[in-house]
Amino acid sequence: MIRLSLRRHSRFFRPGFIGPIVLVIIWSLAHTAHWVTPRLLPGPLETFNAFLQSIADGSLWGDFIQTVLRTVYSFLIAAIIGIPLGITIGSSKLIYRSVEFIIDFFRSTPATALFPLFLLIFGIGEESKIAIAAFSACLVIVFNVAYGVMNARQTRILAAKVMGASQWRILRDVLLYESLPQTFIGLRLGVSYALVVIIVAEMFIGSSTGMGHRIIDAEQVYNLAEMYSSIIVTGCIGYLINFIFLIVERHFIKWSGK
Repeated sequence: MIRLSLRRHSRFFRPGFIGPIVLVIIWSLAHTAHWVTPRLLPGPLETFNAFLQSIADGSLWGDFIQTVLRTVYSFLIAAIIGIPLGITIGSSKLIYRSVEFIIDFFRSTPATALFPLFLLIFGIGEESKIAIAAFSACLVIVFNVAYGVMNARQTRILAAKVMGASQWRILRDVLLYESLPQTFIGLRLGVSYALVVIIVAEMFIGSSTGMGHRIIDAEQVYNLAEMYSSIIVTGCIGYLINFIFLIVERHFIKWSGK
């Protein structure tokens, strides 16, 4: 009887719920015990009401869609450029050594430091936001794809050579498949980078829409409940994108690590 009861409870119990529940409890305690002044930290209920209000009046959807679209455009541009470029660089040690410094230099440079440069080139508009996010994501994708190609298992490459496979066949049938796990890591990191840069760009590059604009606008008029709810929504966008990529990765790369 006890075992049956435990099984019923285990159906509804998910370890993944523990973290968010603990976070809300700590947030509630901090608010009610005045660990942080309520003027700076509204309670979870107040924030949730602001979230529901923004859904009810429709103001959230436009900003939400704009941020998602900009992130998707940036990511697609980065993936289209980054994957073939990474394969080319990774397939030749000479090419990799030649461009290693450039990739590492720009990869280590904060994207926000390049905002003025992209503003000069693309102007204040959608192009500059998408371009800087695509650039930032592309570097991560290139590095990971090249790393995946370079670290393909030598035994499989040698086996293909012994069987008389051409360089093109080795690249297509061995290196591409071997690099896919690392490629997916690069794509997952790339889309996260793109989202972060888009949010920052929406805050500081003359945007009138998007979640970044919504957050900074709420902060400036001291509507902190809306600011916190917008931050949470932004976090949910990042989490959902990462979750979708993990599902796709598990579905298509079943041989990873074998």
